[in-house]
Amino acid sequence: MREPREGTKTDKTSKSASTPLVLDIDDFKGDFSFDALFGNLVNDLLPSFRLEEAELDGGDSLPNGHLRVPSQGVSSPLFPEVDKLLSLFKDSCKELLELRKQIDGRLYSLKKDVSVQDSKHRKTLAELEKGVDGLFGSFARLDSRISSVGQTAAKIGDHLQSADAQRETASQTIELIKYLMEFNSSPGDLMELSPLFSDDSRVAEAASIAQKLRSFAEEDIGRHSIAVPSAVGNATASRGLEVAVANLQEYCNELENRLLSRFDAASQKRELTTMAECAKILSQFNRGTSAMQHYVATRPMFIDVEVMNADSRLVLGDQAAQASPSNVARGLSSLYKEITDTVRKEAATITAVFPSPSEVMSILVQRVLEQRITALLDKLLVKPSLVNLPSMEEGGLLLYLRMLAVAYEKTQELARDLRAVGCGDLDVEGLTESLFSSNKDEYPEYEQASLKQLYKVKIEELRAESQQISDSSGTIGRSKGASIASSQQQISVTVVTEFVRWNEEAVSRCNLFSSQPATLATNVKAVFTCLLDQVSQYIADGLERARDSLTEAANLRERFVLGTNLSRRVAAAAASAAEAAAAAGESSFRSFMVAVQRSGTSVGLIQQYFANSISRLLLPVDGAHAAACEEMATAMSSAEAAAYKGLQQCIETVMAEVERLLSAEQKATDYRSPDDGMAPDHRATNACARVVAYLSRVLESAFTALDGLNKQAFLTELGNRLHKVLLNHWQKFTFNPSGGLRLKRDITEYGEYVRSFNAPSVDEKFELLGIMANVFIVAPESLSTLFEGTPSIRKDAQRFIQLRDDYKSAKLASKLSSLWS
Repeated sequence: MREPREGTKTDKTSKSASTPLVLDIDDFKGDFSFDALFGNLVNDLLPSFRLEEAELDGGDSLPNGHLRVPSQGVSSPLFPEVDKLLSLFKDSCKELLELRKQIDGRLYSLKKDVSVQDSKHRKTLAELEKGVDGLFGSFARLDSRISSVGQTAAKIGDHLQSADAQRETASQTIELIKYLMEFNSSPGDLMELSPLFSDDSRVAEAASIAQKLRSFAEEDIGRHSIAVPSAVGNATASRGLEVAVANLQEYCNELENRLLSRFDAASQKRELTTMAECAKILSQFNRGTSAMQHYVATRPMFIDVEVMNADSRLVLGDQAAQASPSNVARGLSSLYKEITDTVRKEAATITAVFPSPSEVMSILVQRVLEQRITALLDKLLVKPSLVNLPSMEEGGLLLYLRMLAVAYEKTQELARDLRAVGCGDLDVEGLTESLFSSNKDEYPEYEQASLKQLYKVKIEELRAESQQISDSSGTIGRSKGASIASSQQQISVTVVTEFVRWNEEAVSRCNLFSSQPATLATNVKAVFTCLLDQVSQYIADGLERARDSLTEAANLRERFVLGTNLSRRVAAAAASAAEAAAAAGESSFRSFMVAVQRSGTSVGLIQQYFANSISRLLLPVDGAHAAACEEMATAMSSAEAAAYKGLQQCIETVMAEVERLLSAEQKATDYRSPDDGMAPDHRATNACARVVAYLSRVLESAFTALDGLNKQAFLTELGNRLHKVLLNHWQKFTFNPSGGLRLKRDITEYGEYVRSFNAPSVDEKFELLGIMANVFIVAPESLSTLFEGTPSIRKDAQRFIQLRDDYKSAKLASKLSSLWS
């Protein structure tokens, strides 16, 4: 619907309802919508008609847009212009149909044009694809052609390069042949050579050419010498080349000497540039070995004799025979530091001069170790003879071993320092090991011989001290002096500790010299075996000496046994001597117990040392640890045997004194007191008190010296022997009831004391003794009931009943006959 454009509005009031609605095709272009069309019709035209009708009817209208209907009269139509609108809609519909036809015609034309253009486009695309395929084929042919041309060009270039190289080689060969002809003159004639070979400014070029000529000539001679000569020409050529080779060798030697002289002169002036030039040229002769060796050989440390003497003075001092390991260690540290600093300075020069500095460093370090260090070690490590050992005043074998350890350790440190400075491909550690190979091969024998020497000297020293004490005690008396001397030879834990300290030092050297676990285990086992032998021998000898004092005390007791028919004076003298013998026995008992205690401490020290230091070195090798344990047990068996014999003698000594005290102190009236109406004495007898006091005094050392199963076995045996001695002793007396009570008191005293033994079997025996003492107390008619509760004492009780003072008068034998049967 055509309306004013650009946002202008028309005055709706001026429009007439009869205004025709004109549509045109442009109204249907763009975003056409029938809803919008009809909306415009309603919103634009309808209000104008309503307004006109309102004006005509007087303006009465409803708020909802409808006209107000009069209450009376005929109402006017709501849409009076509906006919006009209807005709308008019909006209519009016709126009719309006409427009539709036009639009459909145009759309068909456009569709037909599009179809034609699409077919043309598809045809064009097909032609383009064919053209692109052809283009790709052309490019592939072009690429193949370019590749072929490139390969051809590369081949041509290779041929040209090869031809150029051949031309260059041919040119050089021609030059070499000319030079070779110059050398192919008469032998020794070098006067007609080209200026090249005498010009000092072209020495490098001359050396290179000379080496090439010599190689060519030697190769030709070798080739002809292998082939069978079939023509005179070949033989002649070979002879001619041999002349050239001889002349070339002579010239090379002369040139090499001339370069070495120039190198030496530059070295004296520290002209590193000239030295480097000479070294570079000399590298063409035997890879420069002559220059390297010449440089190393001319170092002051290898040619100055005073340097060698200074090394010896620094390490060994002015008096080499009195050098100590600590002084040698300090001297070696100073010397090796000086050598390392010197090598480090030389390394700086070598790096600046030689094309292959690592090879020169290898030669230098090898020369240092093989010449300078070896010369020093030869003076320091003089092997002593194992047949005629050096005395301990001179240091013995131990001094040599300590010197060897110090030298080896410090030289190993030097090797590591030299490796840090740089020594090329040289196996500096292996070379250092080779310096000590002869010493290490015989090291185990020297170590064992040293330990044996130390032990021998120590034992001789102890014997000398004991002999001095024995000589000084000569006025005291033979027995007492012997006892003092024996006490001075007692086993000393300090001495055993010294043995262990020697062994620890030897094991540390084994660790130092033995790099392989198997070798280390073998050497450590051998060294530890020496310790076992030493401790075993020392303990066994100490226990045997302690046993000698027990034996001497026993001999004294036997000598002063009291007889039956002796005068009072002789008996008193014998009793006094017996007291002295008893004192000697008690002293020897204590001495042996001290020896046993120290032996146990010493063995414990060895076991602890084995567990802490030795076992971990033996475990890596199968069977080594078990073998060492077996050897340790075997070595201590001799000491155990001596200790067992001595403990048996200790029991004999104690029992002999107990028997003496019982015989001397026990009186017949102790167990048969007279019936005088006085109250019975319930105290223990004097003999019992003396025996218990003696046992308490003498066994105190046993309680301290022994422990564990050894202590239990010893005290059990001692308790059993005491029980037997008391039974035999009481068989000598007769008992009345009051004596039985006193006997029971003695048994109680003995039982209370032996309870400290912690031996249940001994306690049981003394308890049975207390029960058995009742046979002296009860009335005769009650004896049979006494054994009903304890049938185990019948055998001993039968003997005890016979000791009753009324045994015969009460006719106990016949009354108890049925009991015994």
